[in-house]
Amino acid sequence: MLRDAIVEGDLAPGEIIRDGELAERVGLSRTPVREALARLADEGLVETKPHAYTRVTPLVVRDVRDAYVVVRAMHELAVRAAVPVLTERHIEAMRAANARFAAALDAGDVPAALAADDELHDVPVAAAGNRAVAATIERYVPLIRRLERLRFGSLPGRRSIALHDRLINACAARDTEAAVAATAEIWATLGDLLDKETS
Repeated sequence: MLRDAIVEGDLAPGEIIRDGELAERVGLSRTPVREALARLADEGLVETKPHAYTRVTPLVVRDVRDAYVVVRAMHELAVRAAVPVLTERHIEAMRAANARFAAALDAGDVPAALAADDELHDVPVAAAGNRAVAATIERYVPLIRRLERLRFGSLPGRRSIALHDRLINACAARDTEAAVAATAEIWATLGDLLDKETS
C-alpha cells in the first residue's frame, strides 16, 4: 500500500511519513508499518534519519536511469530464458494483456495501461523461473514507475501495442533472438522518453 502511494504520487517526494499516524490509519500496530518502511528504504523509496524523520525520497533522475538499465537487462534475460518454455497459455495471457493495454490507452486510463503492461511482461518473467531476476525487477520497477507517473502523465503513443505484438509473435514462433530484440526495443522506447523528459 505504501509503495503504491509513493509510486502513484499520493505521497509526494519529501513528504514526511509518521509511522504512528500511518499505523492508526491502516489499523495495524507500529511493527509491521516499521517493517514496511524498512523494506521501502532498502528499495530507495523512503529515507530515514533515526530519531528525526522518515520521508519519501526525492526523485533522483540518476537513480531512475540506473534502475531503468537494470530492469531492461533483467527483462531481456527473462525473455531469453522463457521463450523455449512458453506454452500457448502463456502466449494467450500476453495477447489478452496487450488487448487490455490497448483498451486502456483508448480510454486514457494510465493506471490500467501500466497494469496491463506489467501483466504482459510478467508472463515471460514468471515462465523463466529465475527468482533473482524477478526480485530485481520487483525492487527497481517502482523507481521507474514513479518518474513515469510524476513526469509523464500519459503513455507514449500506440507504438507500444505494435511492439508488444512483435514480442508476442516472436515468443509464439519460439524465435528467441527476435523476442529479445523486441524486448530491447520496447525498453529503448522508455529510455528515449526518460531522456526527453529529464533532459
